[in-house]
Amino acid sequence: MTGASVTGASVSGASVTGPVVVTGATGFLGEHLCAELLRRGVAVRALARTRSDYLADLGAEVVRGDVRSAADLDRVLPGAVAVFHLAGMVSRDPDDATRMMRLHVDGTRAVCEAMARHGVKRMILASTSGTIAVSEDEAILDEREGPQESIAAKWPYYASKIYQERLAFDLGAKLGLDVISLNPSLLLGPGDRRLSSTGDVLKFLRRQIPSVPKGGVNFVDARDAAIAFANALTAGTPGERYLLGGPNWTTEEFFGRLARVSKVRGPWLKLPGKLQTWGAAAMEEVYRWRGKEPPVDRISVAMAEHYWWFDSAKAERELGFSARDPQLTLAETVKYLRQGLDSV
Repeated sequence: MTGASVTGASVSGASVTGPVVVTGATGFLGEHLCAELLRRGVAVRALARTRSDYLADLGAEVVRGDVRSAADLDRVLPGAVAVFHLAGMVSRDPDDATRMMRLHVDGTRAVCEAMARHGVKRMILASTSGTIAVSEDEAILDEREGPQESIAAKWPYYASKIYQERLAFDLGAKLGLDVISLNPSLLLGPGDRRLSSTGDVLKFLRRQIPSVPKGGVNFVDARDAAIAFANALTAGTPGERYLLGGPNWTTEEFFGRLARVSKVRGPWLKLPGKLQTWGAAAMEEVYRWRGKEPPVDRISVAMAEHYWWFDSAKAERELGFSARDPQLTLAETVKYLRQGLDSV
């Protein structure tokens, strides 16, 4: 399907006749995606709950609204040729489970139904690699694995994303939509204004990570992910998932490379998994009793004991995805965080 037209949109080089809608446009990935689409000459309508001078200055049409509101969607969708559905919330707090489920699942249902009303056929859904690429050992997985519900569904964020993917594919098929899911790993790089994805790097810089978990990480530069998303406007196969990631490193190697880039000594203490989890739970209780946000929580520790490794070959073949030098991404992440925060 690479190079095919999208819902009657004329594709010629970098130009697409008709605007695209980007939900969650003010997020880390959303801002990079809007910039990439506009650079290609694609008209962008950014649906956002808050005002964004940044997106307006880029040249996007910013429409205030919520993805769960049919009225807001009916204002932004007429004449659009595709929807990049990025609206979401990232949290490891169990208290946010219901909120995430409503936003990811109910919001996606509302977007699909609105697309059907307005004849918009193509949805590029932003999911996460964690729905299918997480294991208890050093396995390198790919899209053939399917959702890892026995592991990922234990954590509220990933549970909500698994249900979101399933709803988008199933309801999309019933409504005649072409739904593609892109599943990036941990997003790093410059531009994370809300620290929604780079928060763990910030904790490292502040020396708030007490020990080294046994697991493994994968991360991707948000700018590289944005290019793959933009390519998915005319590439990729409906009903398919595409993993977007960079290196597969143990957490120990990740911390070591981050230490060399930042000149900050990383954690060196290694503890058994159960002891790490117990310590994080105790710290979490103490901090919350004091009305403070704990630097480390039990869910983060449990997640870090797993391996989030995978192969992005499918996205490379079909979406033209390419990951830049991961050391450069780390360096630019650290530089960005230090520019914005005097304490690191």
